[in-house]
Amino acid sequence: MAIMGLLFMVSVGFNAAASVRVSNELGAGHPQAAAFSVVVVNLVSFVVAVGEAAVVMGLRHVISYAFTGGETVANAVSELCPWLAVSLVLNGVQPVLSGVAVGCGWQKFVAYVNVGCYYIVGVPLGCLLGFKFNQGAKVN
Repeated sequence: MAIMGLLFMVSVGFNAAASVRVSNELGAGHPQAAAFSVVVVNLVSFVVAVGEAAVVMGLRHVISYAFTGGETVANAVSELCPWLAVSLVLNGVQPVLSGVAVGCGWQKFVAYVNVGCYYIVGVPLGCLLGFKFNQGAKVN
């Protein structure tokens, strides 16, 4: 969670920056500059997320020792690191896209997308994977 939180703080900063920049450019009547800003902030956020995911994957066998000394926990963390890396990339871009949408004045749309993604897609998918496909919780 600390690793995910680190990337999330960076992404929230990009969220605010993208929101302000896009809204200012659109308000000034410069849609091309707004579109360029969207591309740049998404690219930078993606590169940061992929970089952190690469570090996590490269250090997956030793990263847990920063938080615990237990061998069992370290082995479980190393097995879960690929899931963490995928989550880092997806969660590195999502807040930025939300900031862009808010900058365009689509706050209501962002709220519906967030509710839909978390409660209409995420919870049923978690239940399906956990109970139907017997993924359950990770245990050794």
